[in-house]
Amino acid sequence: MAAWLSPCHNPAGLQSALERLRGAVVRCRACPRLVAHREAAAASPPRRYAGLSYWARPLPGFGDPRARLLLVGLAPAAHGGNRTGRMFTGDRSGDWLFDALHHAGFANRPTSRHRNDGLRLRGAYITAALRCAPPANKPTPQELARCEPYLLQELGLLDRVSVVVGLGRIGWQAYLRARRRLGAPPPPRAPRFAHGAVTTFGDGVALIASYHPSQQNTFTGKLTRPMLRRIFTTARRLLAQGRRVTPRDRRGGGGVR
Repeated sequence: MAAWLSPCHNPAGLQSALERLRGAVVRCRACPRLVAHREAAAASPPRRYAGLSYWARPLPGFGDPRARLLLVGLAPAAHGGNRTGRMFTGDRSGDWLFDALHHAGFANRPTSRHRNDGLRLRGAYITAALRCAPPANKPTPQELARCEPYLLQELGLLDRVSVVVGLGRIGWQAYLRARRRLGAPPPPRAPRFAHGAVTTFGDGVALIASYHPSQQNTFTGKLTRPMLRRIFTTARRLLAQGRRVTPRDRRGGGGVR
């Protein structure tokens, strides 16, 4: 593992490293198409958000620095996180997600309205494959590749994570791709994306696939609230059954227990 991905065991050092990473994310302007889209969304908001100030910058991950549960989503919504400055905040996807997280004990409240609303994650951290809102929610492969180093750095810092939820196929694939980049142990068989499917890796990490709580999925009934809640009760059960993954495991020195 590269030195800049080495686990940070000092709490103050971990917090400082995450803050530096967040600063780098927020300053990023690597993808001209995404910069233009996020700023255009802020300049011409829908009527319900007229007059409100938009964040209109990339979004860093957030949550408990000592998290054992990691959520990897797709990207901020143009008038959700791109407006409020926090992932899954201020939109219907966030309403569904935080209801499920609160139900399973991973959040102190079931709603996420704005970045200073008092929401706290308990043992969980939320990030995404892409840090800016893409047009039509469809990032290009090049945009995903430019954003990937931020996810790699988060995975290196969040060294207690033992359960990962991939929210949507792109978030799920982003985590699998990041593991390969880091040289982490592969799964015993090829993983498949299906809602609720669990893949266990040789280092003890479990990956749960979930449909994304997008309006496309929730309005059509493809994803229901009980279905999403079950994802996080499964995560809670796996955490209770498992053990903390150690740096030695991540180097391939341990197996599944």
